[in-house]
Amino acid sequence: MTIELWLAFLVASLFISISPGAGAVNTMSNGLQNGVKRTLPSILGLQLGYGIQIILVGVGLGKLLASSSLAFEVVKWLGVAYLVWLGYKKWTQTPLEMGASVSSKESKKRQFWVAAFVNLTNPKATIFLLALFPQFIDIHADTKITQYVVMGTTLILADITVMIGYASLAAQLSRWMNSKRHQVVQNRIFGGMFIVAATVIAGYQIR
Repeated sequence: MTIELWLAFLVASLFISISPGAGAVNTMSNGLQNGVKRTLPSILGLQLGYGIQIILVGVGLGKLLASSSLAFEVVKWLGVAYLVWLGYKKWTQTPLEMGASVSSKESKKRQFWVAAFVNLTNPKATIFLLALFPQFIDIHADTKITQYVVMGTTLILADITVMIGYASLAAQLSRWMNSKRHQVVQNRIFGGMFIVAATVIAGYQIR
């Protein structure tokens, strides 16, 4: 992969990550409630889900979702159900005492796996990657695996950067969270956004 092609792919990767989605909603919600540092487990969890998606596409399993309507629908509705559940949990979440610690190992572990499943159960991401990769792969090169590794690493690093930016932006509004009434409003907003993300995925079809 030439440097020019990689730079074009980097720009595409940044735009993909910046575009609002369930991962961004999850990151902003955690960033607003917990601050940037305590949001890192969820950001890393997103990358696990994203990395598995990249591997699935890299080894060709993503074609199964693109060609099998049954496989696509199963994964899609699992993702929809999961996002609706997250939306419900966020909508009904009890306001927190902002002085209380939320950095326990259990809390970090839960943030990590919740975020991982947000990306893992999103078949739209698999189909999108399946459409993206061929645009930047040199099919005549003998190092296709290396190309996939470079692109996968670029996608993940770009996503980490963007998610930290989302978390930082949300953390700037943390003062707003000192009021329990504001916390309820925030929980309803992000709960609704999770459900909107679920609705978008529910309406997505293989083209």
